[in-house]
Amino acid sequence: MKWLVLAAGLVAIAAALWHLLPDRTPTAADPDTLALGRQVYANECAACHGANLEGQPDWRERLPNGRLPAPPHDASGHTWHHPDEQLLAIIREGTAAIVGNGYESDMPGFGDSLTEVEIRAVLDYIKSTWPQREADYQRQISGS
Repeated sequence: MKWLVLAAGLVAIAAALWHLLPDRTPTAADPDTLALGRQVYANECAACHGANLEGQPDWRERLPNGRLPAPPHDASGHTWHHPDEQLLAIIREGTAAIVGNGYESDMPGFGDSLTEVEIRAVLDYIKSTWPQREADYQRQISGS
């Protein structure tokens, strides 16, 4: 009888703890947000970062002007290595403003030309293209 009570108690504790664990399933943005993000990406980002998020060739090698080419936003790049707030700040203010210390970049800020909804939608769209491993890692460092 003691074992039955102990087993029932352990099951109850395990069930309670299960509900406290963070959700590990990806949370996809709604279809309308993704459609908006896809459109914003096509209009504002694809010219530099590629229609398929592939970035510019040799994106790790500095150009003659000392700047780096636009990196890919797919899994081959480093976008997924950064938390949401940093990525949103770069989209709003531009890379040079975020990095500081005289860093030069061709990435402008879009905070004056895109709404906050559009900025978040384009990031949601980019994130929706990542494989599970990259999406999980990025979600973890973003605290979401």
